[in-house]
Amino acid sequence: MSLSKHPVLAQLALGFAPLYDKQRQVLATRISCIPLKPDASIDTAALLAAVAEAMPDKPVVLNVPQEAALQGLLAQALPANMALEIPAFLATGLAPALEGHKGHLLKGAGPAPLGVERAAFKAAELDLDDLRRGVQDPNRLPLWCNVVRSGPEAGEAFERGAAAVFGLPVEGHYEAPAGAPSKGEVSADLQVIIILMGQVDQGESAEKMEATLKRDPGLAFKLLRYMNSAAFGLPVEVTSFRHAMMLLGLNRLKRWLALLLATASKDSTMRPVMWAALRRGLLMEELSKSLQDSDAKDEMFICGLFSLLDHLLKTPVAKLLESIPCPERVRQALVDNSGPYQPFLQLVHAIEIESVFDYREATEALMLSPLELNHAVLSCLHKGAQLE
Repeated sequence: MSLSKHPVLAQLALGFAPLYDKQRQVLATRISCIPLKPDASIDTAALLAAVAEAMPDKPVVLNVPQEAALQGLLAQALPANMALEIPAFLATGLAPALEGHKGHLLKGAGPAPLGVERAAFKAAELDLDDLRRGVQDPNRLPLWCNVVRSGPEAGEAFERGAAAVFGLPVEGHYEAPAGAPSKGEVSADLQVIIILMGQVDQGESAEKMEATLKRDPGLAFKLLRYMNSAAFGLPVEVTSFRHAMMLLGLNRLKRWLALLLATASKDSTMRPVMWAALRRGLLMEELSKSLQDSDAKDEMFICGLFSLLDHLLKTPVAKLLESIPCPERVRQALVDNSGPYQPFLQLVHAIEIESVFDYREATEALMLSPLELNHAVLSCLHKGAQLE
C-alpha cells in the first residue's frame, strides 16, 4: 500500500515511541505531532486522515501539544484505535469538547479532581521525576509514565507504580556492566542467521544455503512469514527458500536475514527494543529514497536495524560486527560515527526523542522537507505494523 501525500504534514515535526507494560509487551504507538510554528492553524481533519491511513487498526496515542488542534481533534469522529493526550491544565477548559469521549490520557496531575470530564480518561501520565517525588493523580486514574530513556528508568517507573511507560528503554551504544565478563560469540540459536548472511555475502549456491536453513525449521518459517507479509509486497506467495532467492536476489535476501537477526532475541525485556529496531530500519529505508544510490536502500535498512543490535545481543557494536557480515558504510555509521548514513541515524534519533530543535537541524543538513520526512515516518510505522 502506498500512503497518500497529506499537505498538513508540512506543518509538523513528527515523533514516535512505543508504549509498553511491565511484561514489556508493546501496547500502542505514540505519535507526537508538534507544530513547527506554535501558532500555526492545523487542519485537524487532514491530520487525523493521515494518521488513520498509516495506522488503521493498531492502537495509537496521539500527542498534539496545541490547544486549538486538540479542540479540532475532539470535534472529529476519532477512530476506535486512537486516543489523545490531554494536558491536565487544559482538561477543565476542554470539558464541553470531551463530553461523550472515552479512553483518552490525562497528561500531568492537576491541583484538584476533575468533574464530569474525568470520564473521558483511562489513565494519567506522569513524568518519572513526578513519580520519584511521590506526586499523586487526584483523579485516582491508573498511572502511566510519560517518557523513559533506559532500561533502569523503565524498571524504576514500574516499581514506583506505573502500569505502562512510553519511550525507548535504551540510549547510546551498549556498554557491558563494570566487572562483567567479556561476551564471546553470539548465542548458538542465532548462528544459523549469521552463517546464512555470510553465505549470501560470499555468493554461495542456493543448495548450500537451503541446507543451512534446514538446521533451523523455526527460522525458515519466520523468514517465509516475513516475505509473505503485506509490507513486503511480493506479487506471489513465497513457498520455499529457493523461491525466495529467485524472487528477491541476494541483496534483498540479506536485508531480511538482518531483520530476523534484529528480532530474534528471546529476552522478553527487549521487546520494545526489537519494536524500535524494525522501525529504525524501515525509516532509514524510506529516507534512502533521497539518495541517488542503488545500494543505499538495503544498506540503510540494515543500518537502522543494526543500530540497536548491540543492546539486543548485549555485545559492544564493534565486537559484534567482527563476526556479522556488514556493508562498510553501515560499519562506518555504527562503529566510527561517520560516513554517509550517520546523519540519517542522527535524524532518526531526533524523531525518537521528539526534539524539534534536533529535527530541524537534521532535516536542514540533509535538505529534506518536513512533508517528505513525515511521510517517511508514517510509512515506516505503517509497514512496521504490517510486519508484526
